[in-house]
Amino acid sequence: MTENITVNAQNSIRIQDGSRVIYIDPFRVKKEKHDADFILITHDHYDHFSPEDIVKVSKPDTILVVPGTMMGKAREVAGSVGDIRMVKPDESGDISGLSYETIPAYNVGKSFHQKNAGWVGYILTLGGKRIYIAGDTDRNSDNEKVKCDIALVPIGGTYTMDAKEAANLINLIQPEVAIPVHYGSVVGSKSDAKAFSRNVNAPVKVETKL
Repeated sequence: MTENITVNAQNSIRIQDGSRVIYIDPFRVKKEKHDADFILITHDHYDHFSPEDIVKVSKPDTILVVPGTMMGKAREVAGSVGDIRMVKPDESGDISGLSYETIPAYNVGKSFHQKNAGWVGYILTLGGKRIYIAGDTDRNSDNEKVKCDIALVPIGGTYTMDAKEAANLINLIQPEVAIPVHYGSVVGSKSDAKAFSRNVNAPVKVETKL
């Protein structure tokens, strides 16, 4: 399944699920593809909610999914998508055949991403695999409970977990595959990906896509 996952920048993720295309936090998209069936947004920071990038990947029937606290901001791109759906932390459901769960995403000990903001990570069930996209978060009591097969976690530090903290979370939740994100542009570097890989314990496999 991971061969169908690409990472562009930060938390900009594209997943090809058969004929469906799912984007999470599209950012710094170079080519206008207009192929998104779904666009999922984790929170409203500029490198995660980027109207210009949403326009590049959306088409008339694209479904945009945002945390409920972002509905006002999401209306900025209402003319570029077919529908806007709202989610909140700690829920599960189905949106036009896309099975999802939301996991609260927030910092512990710093204030960039506060729990009361209602921001989220997502678990998507695709091809029989549970794929966790953590969003901008630290390790916390909510994501420590995640059960998944594939985990995409931030490692850049400053605003999120750093490489070692992210590896510790992965060693706890034990997915089959861990993919580091959120490094190499705004914060973090390729050396962080190497540190993350060194600190993740077998049998978890680390794949770098940035």
